[in-house]
Amino acid sequence: MTSVVFSNARLIDPETGTDSTGWLSVSDGRIVARGEGKTPASGAQVVDCGGHCLAPGIVDIGVKVCEPGERHKESYKSAGLAAAAGGVTTIVTRPDTSPSIDTPETLEFVTRRAQADTPVNVLPMAALTKGREGREMTEIGFLQDAGAVAFTDCDHVVANTKVFSRALTYARSCGALVIAHPQELGLSAGAAATGGKFATLRGLPAVSPMAERMGLDRDIALLEMTRAKYHADQITTARALPALERAKRNGLDITAGTSIHHLTLNELDVADYRTFFKVKPPLRSEDDRQAVIEAVRTGLIDIISSMHTPQDEESKRLPFEEAASGAVALETLLPAALRLYHSDQLDLPTLFRAMALNPAKRLGLDSGRLAEGAPADLVLFDPNVPFVLDRFSLKSKSQNTPFDGQRMQGKVTATYVAGQEVYRRS
Repeated sequence: MTSVVFSNARLIDPETGTDSTGWLSVSDGRIVARGEGKTPASGAQVVDCGGHCLAPGIVDIGVKVCEPGERHKESYKSAGLAAAAGGVTTIVTRPDTSPSIDTPETLEFVTRRAQADTPVNVLPMAALTKGREGREMTEIGFLQDAGAVAFTDCDHVVANTKVFSRALTYARSCGALVIAHPQELGLSAGAAATGGKFATLRGLPAVSPMAERMGLDRDIALLEMTRAKYHADQITTARALPALERAKRNGLDITAGTSIHHLTLNELDVADYRTFFKVKPPLRSEDDRQAVIEAVRTGLIDIISSMHTPQDEESKRLPFEEAASGAVALETLLPAALRLYHSDQLDLPTLFRAMALNPAKRLGLDSGRLAEGAPADLVLFDPNVPFVLDRFSLKSKSQNTPFDGQRMQGKVTATYVAGQEVYRRS
């Protein structure tokens, strides 16, 4: 493989928390050296970064690719192209497909498809229970052997506490990570918005933010009992944060994530029943949004993800209550995150700690860093270039983005996987 030196770069290092000018040398798919000042003389190919930011590639936990079953919404090919265009070098895929990814055979099928069709790294998750029905746990050990990096029923909460506790116990014996969706099912059933004045005025069925807190409290109690490895996929309310802080302080093996939509949008964005803003859990109040941003800043919330969920036009062009939840975000994750940077709420090392370093660490990967020996999975981006997003320019098969027509700032210039360029903005 060709050796490459990235010169004149603004190096964003989430591991050291630094944002500095320098160069980075890559050979055989790995970072071999970095420094400041003049680029060392060598026979390597030189890429002049033009003063743009060079950061570890994003590791995105919770991406839905609709194979098998709904390939018309998103295929591995289209998802891979979208990821590369968004600076995402590793996508961690969800098992909420049709059928669910709950057997080694199904897992091997999607793994082969991903390897053949995607230019980025793909790591599959598998279902925690068969059919994601919450009745009988899957063969966690066999699925691990087939390549599953974590186990989740996605937004299907395992309501049966005994089934969930047994699954956590078995996962602990295998060293497997369980990813759960904290929510109290009785309160959240049928909800399309967050409870409060806005939902009442709009006549929308709503759920109290306390449902997330109650779901998290239950899961934490089970973690105390089982001592399993646990990740909460989305923490979106201020009321859930004290419970998360106590669980971490008490030494439980727990991490938490949040979605880019809950960091950059709030419940008022639904406005005139715009279904592209319907996500799960529903968008929260501005106070909740600010509390979650602060939790990311302090490290209480570990991970930011896209929660990329493609839905076709027929699923979204419905009355708000009936429309499908979810939004695509592989290509908009970085520019949306840069809103927090431009508003001086989060700096770039903190953003990439949550989007690259922490998700890599949680999955036991050595990516997400700019250290010597780390994989050369990199994103080069200009944080200042302005643009208006046109959803029809997205590479995803589905274009259900809430950012359509919005002014954004920051674009990916190029993306590299193992030192090889997989995307360059024309």
